[in-house]
Amino acid sequence: MPTRRHRKMNKRKSAEELLNAIFQRDRRYSRDAYVFVSEALGYTVRKSGRRGHVSGRELCEGLREHALEQFGRLARVVLESWGVRSSEDIGNMVFNMVEVGLLRKTDEDRREDFIGVLDFDEAFDRGFKMHLNSGGADGEGS
Repeated sequence: MPTRRHRKMNKRKSAEELLNAIFQRDRRYSRDAYVFVSEALGYTVRKSGRRGHVSGRELCEGLREHALEQFGRLARVVLESWGVRSSEDIGNMVFNMVEVGLLRKTDEDRREDFIGVLDFDEAFDRGFKMHLNSGGADGEGS
C-alpha cells in the first residue's frame, strides 16, 4: 500500500510534465534552451558562492559565461538555434519556468530585469575573444 508521502509524490508533476505545460502555451524556445537555462542557473549560483537566488542580470552573465565555456565560438549560433536571441528571451524562459513551478522568484523579480542586459553581438562575438584571453574555451589563452 502506498504511503502518504508516495501518494503526494505521485501528485507532483515531473520536470518533463512541467516543460510540456510550457510548450502547450509557448513554443518559441526549444527544450534544449530550457535545459541550458537550468544548467546556467546552477553554474551562476555555484560561481556566486551563495545559495539560492540570483538576479536576472547575474543569470544572464552566468549564462553567457557558461555558453562560452560549453560552445566556444558557436555559443551564439547554438543559442539562436534554440530561439534565444536576447536577454529578454532568457527572461521569458525564466518566467515561463516560474509560472509552471520549475523555478521560484522573489517579489522583486520582474521580466523587465532581463531587458537589455546582454547585447548578443557584444556578449558572444567580442565576449568569446575576451574569454579566450582569460584562459577559457580550450583552456588556453591567446
